Amino acid sequence: MGKDLTLEKQSTTKGFAILSGAALLSKVISILYLPILSKILGADGIGIYSYVYSIYVWMYIVTNSGLPSAISKIVSELITTGNYKDAVRSFKISRMLLIVFGSITTLLMFILAEPLTSFMNFPKAALAVKVLSPALVITGILSTYRGYFQGIGNMTPTAFSQIVEQVINVSLSIGVSYVLIRFGIEAGIAGATTGTTLGALVAGILLITIYKKHSLVHNIDNNIKNTRMYSDKKLLKKILSYSIPMVICLGLQSAGLLIDAPIVKSRLLHIGFGEKLTNSLWGWFASWYTSLINVPIAIVTSLATAVLPAVSGLAAINDRKALKSKINYAFRLCFMISIPSAIGLMSLSTGIYRLFGYDVRAAVLMRYGALILVLLSVLQIQTSILQGIGKIYVVTIYAVIGLIAKVIVNYIFTAIPSINIKGALLGNAVCYLVPLILNYITINRYLKIKISLFRHSTKPLFSSIVMGLLAYSVYYFIIIIAVNSYIVNLIAVVIAIFVAVFVYLYSLIIIGGIKKKDFDVLPSRILKLIPKFMMNAIKE
Repeated sequence: MGKDLTLEKQSTTKGFAILSGAALLSKVISILYLPILSKILGADGIGIYSYVYSIYVWMYIVTNSGLPSAISKIVSELITTGNYKDAVRSFKISRMLLIVFGSITTLLMFILAEPLTSFMNFPKAALAVKVLSPALVITGILSTYRGYFQGIGNMTPTAFSQIVEQVINVSLSIGVSYVLIRFGIEAGIAGATTGTTLGALVAGILLITIYKKHSLVHNIDNNIKNTRMYSDKKLLKKILSYSIPMVICLGLQSAGLLIDAPIVKSRLLHIGFGEKLTNSLWGWFASWYTSLINVPIAIVTSLATAVLPAVSGLAAINDRKALKSKINYAFRLCFMISIPSAIGLMSLSTGIYRLFGYDVRAAVLMRYGALILVLLSVLQIQTSILQGIGKIYVVTIYAVIGLIAKVIVNYIFTAIPSINIKGALLGNAVCYLVPLILNYITINRYLKIKISLFRHSTKPLFSSIVMGLLAYSVYYFIIIIAVNSYIVNLIAVVIAIFVAVFVYLYSLIIIGGIKKKDFDVLPSRILKLIPKFMMNAIKE
């Protein structure tokens, strides 16, 4: 596709680098703002706030997961086959559908706020759920434009809009909650949700502006040879046939946190934990633990987002060799990111919690649950691959099986006093592991290509274990020999992280676990920071 038709198309590697950089920055901003919000709302308030967002995130995914992914997949397929007019038309049809669907879900979320939160044992969350409901229709419109840009292979507008959205979200949420907390905890929590809507609004306006300046629409009429192959009715059918199972699939996958809240809370209350303690424990899990886990997950999600249109395009032209190469590369990167992230968070959990002002007692969840992010990371890549080859119904069925297993495990183990909130971690592990195994079998059987997760994970695992042991030793050596204070902890964590990064990269290079092309995802400025002796040791 020529540059005259759209923004310059980016490779999967470059697209991943751009999206992951933006996602990482957004998540770091989120981590930094949580301790401030915790000071405003208190431990009990953060627990309730976390539940508000578990409702919103589920409604958001139900509203926005299917159609934007459909846009990305269908636009990519149509452009790959040279059908530019239908690519633009499919985007416009999807946009109209999301405006309608987003308006309906916004109305439902507002109307059902009180009965839903009462039923789930979080009655104080009702006002915040109502205030947050308009964000659904606004983020719906925003996500259609993100899906379009991802479909044409350019991730820069999406990445830029994510950063703008998060900065506005955090700034307004802190400011408004600080002003409104004087009127009570419910008003404070509601104020903390206002930034979500306004951040999405500004990001949406930004993407619409970019679309109008650089879209295919401006040049499509000049491309005389290109005629439409599908009617609006056929395009609508194509969009719905993909997006509906996608909504069901991702809705079920994300329902885990929504289902967790009432089950975990009721089981903790059942064994004698008080209301405030239960809310606080839920905050440990849904806020502190989840926010930190989401940092590396955001990078893997960016990889999955970049992989989807690439897999869809290759599947459309039946290029099996390139498809196998793309899938293996995605899994290699997935393990190279997720395994060291998990072991790093596990090794330095106490120091990281102190650094960000989190409740240090909650660090136990990270020590037990950090490795779960590896399971979730692999599952996300698998889901994108199966979406790309048109096997979304299979993903949906497997997600249901995992969810059922999660409910059973949560119900049993959170009611054991010695396990309590840690039972939710076990439920998550089972929820991800079951579909992961089933997805793996399906991908290998359907594509008839050998994809060895074990082979891709062994070298990152070895290097990560070495890294974790040294980082842990360095951190506690500094803590032991110095006076334990916030500054000392900050210095210890920073030094331990630098040691961890160096040891991981160098050990991975020595054992041949990283190649020169893997550094293509890094900006040139970061590449310059890597010592020459390390770069020279890398194999082709």
